[in-house]
Amino acid sequence: MSAAKHFVDDPTHAVLSSLTSITLTNPSTLYDENNKIIYRHPSSIREPRNVSVICGGGSGHEPGFAGFVGHGLLTACVAGTIFASPGAQQVRTCLLQRLPPESQGALAVVTNYTGDVLNFGMAVEKARAAGMKVAMVVVGDDVGVGRAKGGKVGRRGLSGTALVVKMCSALAEQGESLESCANLGRLAVDNLVSVGASLSRVHVPGKSLDEAKQEEERLGPGLIELGMGIHNEPGCEKLKTDLPGLIKAMLAQLLDPGDTDRAYVKIGDSDSILLLVNNFGGVSNLELGAVTTEITGQLREVYGLRPKRILAGTYFGSLDGPGFTITILKLVDTGLGTGKSMLELIDARAEAIGWPTPIRTSTWEKTFEATEIKNEKEKEAKPSRLKVDPSLLKKVLSSGLRRVISAESQVTKYDTIVGDGDCGVGLKRGAEGVMQFLDSGDVSDDAVLDLTKIVSIIETTMDGTSGALYAIFLNSLTHNLRSQEGASPSPVTSAVWAKALTLSLEALEKYTPAQPGDRTLIDAFFPFVDTLQETGDPKQAAEAAHKGAESTKGMRPKLGRTVYVGGQGWEDVPDPGAYGLSEFFTGLAEGL
Repeated sequence: MSAAKHFVDDPTHAVLSSLTSITLTNPSTLYDENNKIIYRHPSSIREPRNVSVICGGGSGHEPGFAGFVGHGLLTACVAGTIFASPGAQQVRTCLLQRLPPESQGALAVVTNYTGDVLNFGMAVEKARAAGMKVAMVVVGDDVGVGRAKGGKVGRRGLSGTALVVKMCSALAEQGESLESCANLGRLAVDNLVSVGASLSRVHVPGKSLDEAKQEEERLGPGLIELGMGIHNEPGCEKLKTDLPGLIKAMLAQLLDPGDTDRAYVKIGDSDSILLLVNNFGGVSNLELGAVTTEITGQLREVYGLRPKRILAGTYFGSLDGPGFTITILKLVDTGLGTGKSMLELIDARAEAIGWPTPIRTSTWEKTFEATEIKNEKEKEAKPSRLKVDPSLLKKVLSSGLRRVISAESQVTKYDTIVGDGDCGVGLKRGAEGVMQFLDSGDVSDDAVLDLTKIVSIIETTMDGTSGALYAIFLNSLTHNLRSQEGASPSPVTSAVWAKALTLSLEALEKYTPAQPGDRTLIDAFFPFVDTLQETGDPKQAAEAAHKGAESTKGMRPKLGRTVYVGGQGWEDVPDPGAYGLSEFFTGLAEGL
């Protein structure tokens, strides 16, 4: 999954440039390049006496934590090289020289990794020796490594750190004492559980291709690593399962009270929780949405839990890692009074590039009444007097549709070369939908009514450009068939079909400038209709469509995504849409 290709191969340059970008996207921040410290501009701090909150660790976890520097969040962040803790001198410089001198103290929030704890701890002690009030909260929320294996080291720090940072920073912004901020952080840690999963290890810029290959091969094909760490640490188990099975295993580690090795926090169906679904960095937003839906569904159905807040996105990344973590925070009383509950602190306004603008508290707490989504039933089409043999119609159409379904892989192959790879799947989806209609027994002897039903299927099963073109054409075809209806029932002849098809092709020209020779599906469509109009022979028309599709090989594109494709690959394959349509016409002819 993770590629060994990067836009920036020099890891040092990547880190320094990334940190520089923080000041470009948030003008209220400053950058100490020598010490890799991002900190708030003194003039941006409204109450310099407030407790300062700092965090830090190895780079590669963006937006954590340099992206969290800003109003309502961190006062400063100290960065190390990729996946390596910053040195004690860097942290000490941050504490003693980059925070407001008027501050009543500083809180360091640190993930539970040996290097981070030691280097931050050393700097904290140095700062205390210099007379500064400093406290440190170590975040360990991972349950992937249980008590037995974790031993004295304890739980690793995962995405729950982002929640601790947010709450402590919001509390500090309200002017609370250093002790209160530190106590809140420890309370949050005691009520946090997280676990990760990944499809592969990440690839670090600057590493060799051989190392990347070894990382890919370590996990094995088709396996998911449960308990994956954020620094490429192996997980606790390798699974071969689907998304529901993976989420079931992850939630069991987080919430099963019978798992004595991992039951760090007791959470029952009467408890209030916050859910954070954190992207390691390589999961698409589309998939992350599917993951979030699966998690919330299982929380509700299996555990009786409905999160008070659901946050999803990249908060604590792992370079290009194709994985995610689930974090659950048990919402307990902070004992700090109004405006200082865990939820209120999470919801509190913040201004930092790495913390997404939250849904307002009022929106979360408002009761939205259940609303029935009504879909008005469309008015049924008026019957026509244009008749077809239902059994023959089913036989012929089925033959064409089966041909389209069989051609899906080839169409997809062609479209992967010249387009976005979705043409074959779209055609297959539409074909399968119409096949279900043909097999349902609803086919009648009324050509117009049958075609109307097919149009509805195409409109709901096919999307993209080809779906729209087919829907427009078939709607027009329905109209142009009906326009030839006589005073008494009559069969739909080849001549009737040919005239309706010709008129519909003309109607399609209102919506697309595509003409024969433009390398589109029109290169198969036009010869089929033209030949059928001229000869009345569907088999000759299908052969003309096939030749038209083949002629698109080497044809310079004038429309569609192929226009933007570089290289020479497109010259060796036909237009996918034209090829798929010609397969349908060939199947129709074979069914006669």
